[in-house]
Amino acid sequence: MSGGVEVNGEPESSDSMKTFGAFVQGLREHAGLSREEFGARVHMSKHSVASIELGRRLADQSFVDAAEGVLGNTGALRKAFGRVARQPGFAVWFRKWADLERQAVSLDTYECRLVPGLLQPEPYVRAVYENALPPPTDEEVKEKAARRVERQQLLRDQPSTAFSFIVEESILRRGLGGPEVTRAVLEQMLEYAGLRNVDLQVMPAECRQHASLAGPMRLLETPEGRRVAYLEGHMSGWLITEPKDVIMLCQRYARLRSQALTPGDSVTLLEQLRGAL
Repeated sequence: MSGGVEVNGEPESSDSMKTFGAFVQGLREHAGLSREEFGARVHMSKHSVASIELGRRLADQSFVDAAEGVLGNTGALRKAFGRVARQPGFAVWFRKWADLERQAVSLDTYECRLVPGLLQPEPYVRAVYENALPPPTDEEVKEKAARRVERQQLLRDQPSTAFSFIVEESILRRGLGGPEVTRAVLEQMLEYAGLRNVDLQVMPAECRQHASLAGPMRLLETPEGRRVAYLEGHMSGWLITEPKDVIMLCQRYARLRSQALTPGDSVTLLEQLRGAL
């Protein structure tokens, strides 16, 4: 989509990526190899080598294994790469959006896959990560859950920010994690729906019209009045800044709001689902 920063092929740089890249460059130069010579040995162009060394591209395991063979098999590169892979914080493609979230005057979220992150109670967060493949470690699940719960403070710390959520009814009926987890989800959603700065709507399963069949979306408005969108896939994210593309997504969201249940009717449905557990 035009105007977006696709961060799967060229992820947003981070300090750890730059440090790792500088480490690769130092080892390469110590070995007396040019980028072109080194690239030929690791089956990569000199431009790709430059992207890694400058911290613009995240290396993968195959690069690390090949580079180790070229640079002496000391194991130092593997250890350095492990530090990059385990660096705490949001996924690299989400960091810029997370920064914008903290400044936004309005935040709109439509989800058809799972409960939006800002509404997830800790038991649900754990259930989400416990279903992930490859399976994360217990420590990683604990860390991710704590970070997700911490991020939810946005709803209370920014009372002047208008939050809007549209969630598919099927998500609430899926029962991810079991009845107790679902109950925790419904109770937390009802709690947040009671906040003055939060509008929560459910998209009914029986609705025959749907303005966002292309998938989930997030939209925000900055204090300067600029609108930005964010879309996410399995292993990538796109920050959409091109005005015509953002306007199109805003139009879709506005239509969704008219198709979903009203906030009042949505609360009634949440209460009915909770009572049925």
